[in-house]
Amino acid sequence: MSIQHGAEPTIDEDAVLHFDVQVLHHNTLPPRSTFFTYPNEKDALTWDVSKAKAICLSGTWKFHLSTSPFDGPRNFWEAGYDHDAAEHQWSDIAVPGMWQCQGFGKGPQYTNYNFPFPVDPPNVSYTDNECGRHLTTFKVPHSFKNHQLRLRFEGVDSAFTVWVNGHKVGYSQGSRNPSEFDISRIVTAGRSATLAVEVYQRCDGTYIEDQDQWWLSGIFRDVYLHAFERFSPHDIHIQTLLDDDYKNAVLKVGVTTSEFTFVSLRLLDADGEPVFGETHHGATLAQGTTDLTFELPVKNPHKWTAETPYLYTLLLGFPGCVIPQRVGFRRTELVDGVFCVNGEPIKLRGVNRHEHHPDSGRAVPYEFLKRDLLQMKEYNINAIRTSHYINDPRLYDLADQLGLWILNEADLECHGFASVGGDASKFTSDNPDWKEAYVDRARQMVLRDKNHACVIIWSLGNEAFYGRNHQAMYDFIKSVDTTRLVHYEADYGARTVDIYSRMYSSVESVINAARDKDWEKPLVLCEYIHAMGNGPGAIREYVEAFYRYPRLMGGFVWEWANHTKDGEEYMAYGGDFGDNPNDKNFVMDGLCFSDHTPTPGLVEYKKAIEPVQVLGLDGDEVTVINRYDFLTLDHLTCHAHFLTEDRRFAEISISIPKGVKPHTKAKIKIPRPSDLEVVAGKEAFLNLRFSLKVSTSWAPAGHEVAWGDIQIGQPDSLTASLQHLSIEPNTTPLPTITQESSNFLSITSSSGLKTWGFDLHEGTLTSVTRGDQPKLNLLTSPITLDFYRALTDNDRGGRFGWEWRDRRLHQTQAHVRSAEWRETKHSLEVTVHARIAPPVLAWGVDTATTFSFRGEACHITIKGTPRGLRLPGTFARIGLTLGLAGVDEVEWFGRGPGESYRDKKMSQRFGTWRRGVDALFIDYEFPQDGGNRTDVRWVKFKQLLSGGGDPGTLLTARFGDLEGASFSAMHYTTADLDECQHPYELHKRRRDDTIVRLDWAHHGLGTGSCGPATLPQYELRSEGFSYELLLE
Repeated sequence: MSIQHGAEPTIDEDAVLHFDVQVLHHNTLPPRSTFFTYPNEKDALTWDVSKAKAICLSGTWKFHLSTSPFDGPRNFWEAGYDHDAAEHQWSDIAVPGMWQCQGFGKGPQYTNYNFPFPVDPPNVSYTDNECGRHLTTFKVPHSFKNHQLRLRFEGVDSAFTVWVNGHKVGYSQGSRNPSEFDISRIVTAGRSATLAVEVYQRCDGTYIEDQDQWWLSGIFRDVYLHAFERFSPHDIHIQTLLDDDYKNAVLKVGVTTSEFTFVSLRLLDADGEPVFGETHHGATLAQGTTDLTFELPVKNPHKWTAETPYLYTLLLGFPGCVIPQRVGFRRTELVDGVFCVNGEPIKLRGVNRHEHHPDSGRAVPYEFLKRDLLQMKEYNINAIRTSHYINDPRLYDLADQLGLWILNEADLECHGFASVGGDASKFTSDNPDWKEAYVDRARQMVLRDKNHACVIIWSLGNEAFYGRNHQAMYDFIKSVDTTRLVHYEADYGARTVDIYSRMYSSVESVINAARDKDWEKPLVLCEYIHAMGNGPGAIREYVEAFYRYPRLMGGFVWEWANHTKDGEEYMAYGGDFGDNPNDKNFVMDGLCFSDHTPTPGLVEYKKAIEPVQVLGLDGDEVTVINRYDFLTLDHLTCHAHFLTEDRRFAEISISIPKGVKPHTKAKIKIPRPSDLEVVAGKEAFLNLRFSLKVSTSWAPAGHEVAWGDIQIGQPDSLTASLQHLSIEPNTTPLPTITQESSNFLSITSSSGLKTWGFDLHEGTLTSVTRGDQPKLNLLTSPITLDFYRALTDNDRGGRFGWEWRDRRLHQTQAHVRSAEWRETKHSLEVTVHARIAPPVLAWGVDTATTFSFRGEACHITIKGTPRGLRLPGTFARIGLTLGLAGVDEVEWFGRGPGESYRDKKMSQRFGTWRRGVDALFIDYEFPQDGGNRTDVRWVKFKQLLSGGGDPGTLLTARFGDLEGASFSAMHYTTADLDECQHPYELHKRRRDDTIVRLDWAHHGLGTGSCGPATLPQYELRSEGFSYELLLE
């Protein structure tokens, strides 16, 4: 028999339970929903677990680790065992905790999906299977006398056996699922008890827990001793049944009890005011009934949504105890193939979230968990997929309160069978021997989390192929809960489940699916826009598709945060602990860094999914669209300001029309400042900010939820810039030129303030000096034309990065064919013809570059023609690279203040920005290209003055009106970024000078690390080009 809830031991004590797929649990109590019992209503309403009839056993325990269950102190559970006197050494360990994160064992191991052990299900190694033995002592409170005492483990990885006071209590597996044991006959109220737990690193269940994360072991969630009154319920099932008008409701409450009892039910609103109160006496029920059901009408309750998370409190009173439960009234369903909540279509602006902390692994502290959810709300995220297992039960409480949709996923994945060969589904998913193991994981999920309003979809797991056992899971779920939809991506044709699901689909394929009239179910992207390293690119295209097609439900970004392991010097990833096999930094693919601070990708995602979209300006009216699913815009304020490159006008408060319905447009009138003069060549911008009027549970009043930039007027061209700088040929004397050698020219401005040094053999500028510091060369490396960037994770994962390295873009050099100079009527010109080409191969870029010196400036024009065999299809960039001395600060007019690229720039506003060089750099946890700023009109490189005051400008670069012009400035070369694999390695190469890139064009980022590569419209094709730049 697979499950033996509450049975006496019937299995040979010497049997190895954790290798037997037919034994999942031994002596466990039936699964139930999460709740605590309280002695009275007053304590219950505090929701303070310390006042409940339970004690938390978490803390510092004693610990011993063996290489296998057959080594070490096998009698450690016996009564009277003295770990201090034992021959085996015992240490302290934190519970909750993973032993690999506390210095025990071989250390963490990361694989994406390959099993890190020989594959022979259900068997795992007898000898290579670490065994963690845990001991603790606790006192049973006197008040627990005459109660049923339940020992509850919220999560143990991967399987474990329990003893109390020398008595074997039972066994369980299913790492992220709770297990509960009745120890009433073993312990005595008022006395101390000894708890012994033997945890196995691997068991047969490990084959279906292969979930793209660190392999870690231990008691990683809290352990409780619950005291249940004789008449306490074993389980509670709450359903809110809205009528077809989504107005009135029936509150359906199911109570499972062991004995005949009475139940009082009181429903309180969010202010604590009673909605109703009823008492149901046992005498009115059929004798012997243990499953009680109450259906209570509620007139027009407030509805729960992720935007309006209104919660009632249901108080269930039993003899001797009270149980509080939060209740959110909502209804989920499909309406004509569209996913709706409370009758309204919704869009999931979600993330996949693993449970991970950089120090403690899956033992995630509550405040860290809460910070995650608050940050999600602050960044406009409204949904979580609990990838790929049910999470800490406290997450669901927070999601109920803050307002987050949850796609709740069973603890099931066996992706590693894909590497074995044969039909991967036959190992477990389509193997009848594993049916109960699969159904058990659905049972544990649904019975624990069924009462949470936030849970709107069940998921059968992840990347476990498809087989008959998934059908069995679905059938079980529907037998318990018909109010929610069921999801499973590997059921590709939605034969069983209620939703089509895809991973990493291209925008084009998603749109094609949405247009397919044969589809009768909605489509969700359970994983998309893989957020690994610098990226993701092209988020907007997906989001716009979601809102354009009703049957697209939205999606969940992969993933929320990086999973690197913190250390004394650096964040570590796969392979850093000698773990083999490993999948290196593929575990670092989150919208947050490992400490869960936001990456630029999260900033970009917030902008893409913001609930108010600014569409455009027509006269003095701005059109916006309300992308909330339930709210109007009445809870927001709007402020606007105009700006030019040299002035920011005063911010003004803007009136938002009342009652703008979800998914509709509105016009907002914008008064224009009387002194704002918009003329040809005078670029200006209108910026609007939408913020919360009042504080919420997740953000203070004034928190910005959305913003928009609208361009007014066009920027100057470089020709206009030349005129504005007063260097017209008729008014500015030509510079003087000195040929200091056969190959070197010295060009000094007529004012003597600047001297340019030009090497004719190298065909470029090699020095720039100023009149006040004639011996200081500002250029630490010559100006060179470059087509390469340090590879990003998305470059490496896709075809573009491979091709750039294969075609040796990183090794190109200039081969000068000719260089000549001449004085013209207007300027002094140096013209260079060169071929930029790599070694080994026969392709190159033929270039003609003219350097025109006028006044204090150098106007560079360049034309290039790529040609030759095996010419790369794309370039990473087209721009100049140079080194500058003495740069402390950079000022620019363009998008900022953060990082931006061709397909990752909408989160950055137009303005004039100023940052230190170090602040410009993005220190990705796997070094790669970063820190770019795009759509830049001009950039100034500045040096702090010794006497204080505003920094002096060393060099200015002007792009004019070129769209997509970019710059970056950092203390590392491209080779430094390419050659280092950890930040600490990179930091050792930090230079004193600043490496500057001035780019006319850049290749987009895409999501090629796992998903679609850069979209065609963001590719930088290797075609002929013509650009110009002004240096002064």
